[in-house]
Amino acid sequence: MLRHDYPGQICSVAKSLEVIGERWSLLIVREVMHGSRRFGQLQETLGVARNVLSARLQRLIEEGILERRAYQESPPRHEYFLTEKGLDLWPALIALQGWGDRYSTGPEGPPMRIIHKECDGAVSDRGICESCGEVLHARDARAVPGPGLEAALSGAEAESD
Repeated sequence: MLRHDYPGQICSVAKSLEVIGERWSLLIVREVMHGSRRFGQLQETLGVARNVLSARLQRLIEEGILERRAYQESPPRHEYFLTEKGLDLWPALIALQGWGDRYSTGPEGPPMRIIHKECDGAVSDRGICESCGEVLHARDARAVPGPGLEAALSGAEAESD
């Protein structure tokens, strides 16, 4: 089993990875940021095993990145929301997305785009609206499907036919 810590590393990157570096953790944060807040939605969207999702959600709650709120009592059901600490991961997520768009995207283009809610301008991987120049925060932007998503979905449909 892989360790979850980096002994001897006196480094903020290593400390950050101890908290959010587990597989699926940042993807869970991304999905909650995009509006998937219920366990079933997260499991379906990510395709992650239920036990892994449960463990990652619990860790993100323990670390203060997510909070769980009840929306139904019988049976008990919960939704997950980002805390301020979780919202502060937005710059890291858009930077990773920008890097992936630059180096991993096919010719069709990126699968997802981030746009400024106020003016619909594209958001750079630095969190700046390319249309109005405003420096944005997580609540100022939203994700929309990009051209690569449609191409990937039509390619997956063609393979299943």
